[in-house]
Amino acid sequence: PNSPTPILISEPDSIRALTDSGGVLNKNSRQLQSKAFGLNQKINLYVTNVDLMTGEGANAFRVYAEDSTGRKHRFPVIEIEPLKGQDWIYKITVLLKDETGFGKNTEENGDILLSLTWRGLISNPVKIGLGKTGGSIKEETGITPTPLKNFARKPEGNESPTSEYAGYSYSGDRLRFMEQATFGPTNALDQRIRRIGLRIWLNEQFNAQYPAAGNAYPLPELRSSLQTLGCSIYLPPEEKRICDRDYYTMYPVQNWFFKEALYGDAQVRHRVAWALSQIWVISGKTTQQARHMVEYHKILSRNAFGNYRTLMQEMTLNPGMGNYLDMARSNAYSPNENYAREILQLFSIGVFMLNQDGTLQLDGNNQPIPTYNQETVNNFTKVFTGWSFCDNGNIPACSSAVPGTVNFIDPMYLHNESHNPHAKTLLNYPNPVNQNIPANQNGYDDLNQALDNIFYHPNVAPFVSRILIQHLVTSDPTPAYVGRVAAAFNNNGFGVRGDLKAVTRAILLDPEARGNVKTDPNYGKLREPVQFMTNILRHFRVVSADGTGQSDGVLADESKKMGQNPFYSISVFNYYSPGYIIPGTTYNAPEFGVMTTSTSISRANFINKIAFDKISVGHDIPSGTSIDLTELRQLAQADPTGGQLVNELNRKLMHNTMSPQMRSRVLSAVLTVPSFAVDLRVRTAFFLVAGSSQYQIQR
Repeated sequence: PNSPTPILISEPDSIRALTDSGGVLNKNSRQLQSKAFGLNQKINLYVTNVDLMTGEGANAFRVYAEDSTGRKHRFPVIEIEPLKGQDWIYKITVLLKDETGFGKNTEENGDILLSLTWRGLISNPVKIGLGKTGGSIKEETGITPTPLKNFARKPEGNESPTSEYAGYSYSGDRLRFMEQATFGPTNALDQRIRRIGLRIWLNEQFNAQYPAAGNAYPLPELRSSLQTLGCSIYLPPEEKRICDRDYYTMYPVQNWFFKEALYGDAQVRHRVAWALSQIWVISGKTTQQARHMVEYHKILSRNAFGNYRTLMQEMTLNPGMGNYLDMARSNAYSPNENYAREILQLFSIGVFMLNQDGTLQLDGNNQPIPTYNQETVNNFTKVFTGWSFCDNGNIPACSSAVPGTVNFIDPMYLHNESHNPHAKTLLNYPNPVNQNIPANQNGYDDLNQALDNIFYHPNVAPFVSRILIQHLVTSDPTPAYVGRVAAAFNNNGFGVRGDLKAVTRAILLDPEARGNVKTDPNYGKLREPVQFMTNILRHFRVVSADGTGQSDGVLADESKKMGQNPFYSISVFNYYSPGYIIPGTTYNAPEFGVMTTSTSISRANFINKIAFDKISVGHDIPSGTSIDLTELRQLAQADPTGGQLVNELNRKLMHNTMSPQMRSRVLSAVLTVPSFAVDLRVRTAFFLVAGSSQYQIQR
């Protein structure tokens, strides 16, 4: 799983890059004449210590630059090819133009530092002149030249490790894998994956029981305020409050969700369903009964390892979605375009045409190409007319209908007389499927043909794949990574399109995901509030407040303070946008969309509470939540220097990536606590590491 770290080749006596502006490096050349280059010029850099897979090319690499003012830039990699006779050295063609647009006003002001990244690993820095050589750029200390002569011979090949990556040598990778595939590592899970390997464990997960035994979906009956079964105003105040809480809020679903995250064995299904819930969004703001939300989540979990086309069908007819995006109220006489627009924009293809690696397709004027227009939305709106809640108990399809309540259990039912019968013209793309739907069809035929028209659009694979990578692994995956996962979406190896099991496997086992350590500072993702909490709790044997049983899962109020209230998304655009860019930077980092001054303090407050106290039993909290720090106490007691304690937190929480500076500061703070105050020393160390910025970025 551990890819080699790329090495950029420099001059023999400096870190100035070995470059040229279009020539071919002769294998007998000692060096090329270094010079300054202009903006928008193509130059060739030379890199070694990379081992490319079949089909892996320029879109697997990124080149970053820093100028003398400290501004960051990213230059596009145009081409990569091995040198003839020295195929372990590659020529990388780079365009000196900031592809992010952030540094477009960069002046040609002298030397800049370049680094190359690949699979989450960053190369040594090298210098080039931009406009001229020289200037005030500062070289990093300890960086030495990497001249061509050092790589004149082909390196000795190492035997490839087993694809199971199960041994001790890959402990960092296992911890990283558990952070990506689950709601947090545990000792027991680490030991099991170490014994059987990632692939076998994944196969177990695809068939694991869900929900966990003893944690069945909460199924409060559907209620209406017009019925005596509703939470009557004549109930005693406390009984009415509890009734309202359990039936008309997401309280029971949230608690169930967190218990499944903390204790359930089918971690990958729960994690993928959670990711899908942030693509196919509905919200408790409008879908107000907990029972309504359960049926929606059943579709997500049932299809997490199923087919995306089936997910599209079931979600389109889900009454919770029909209520949230108004399809349940859209008919031929009063059409509503909400669902028609969002299934295109957010759930399947996005607004611009994509290449299969997720990059934008551009027209002759270098502008992105729209995937659809308003007329297309209008035609899809016609398709989605005539469906409403399945409320007639005499119809076999409406078996769960209860008089006086809206049926949020059975799929929506077609009232064909309310369906628009006219012909519809849908998405156009190369070799389109069902672009033209004839008039006077049954509404179900229209629906199936329209969903196929969307499903076979070439954008679906890269669009969905990139968002799922963002939720599981890294915020800004390379196009190469997206392309490999999209290929699995397009064909699972057996000719099947849309297989989410194959997509999940491709995401989690990709070389850009795997490895003990990722050194690229732009790699990874901010831990979203829910996973920030569950990772911490699972690491340290989460229990009830008194330590005698399981947590009750009443954690939503804590994540809400951090900007993520489960099942209460602020809009159909989720808690944050997958395209969110941190203001003032070039970083695509979606989870930072909920990172504010207030929510960052709430993160620290949660760690403080769980470190020095607990979530106590109280109002609507039947058993509370705490963690077990026994193992850390034993280390602290055995080693008064504090070193073993800090090292274990580094291993457990950060898979040994804590910077030396952070370790020194944490250890200094720990040593201010007397060695006899073991519990306080442990809790202090835990608070500092778990609350650190280095931990809060999942790498």
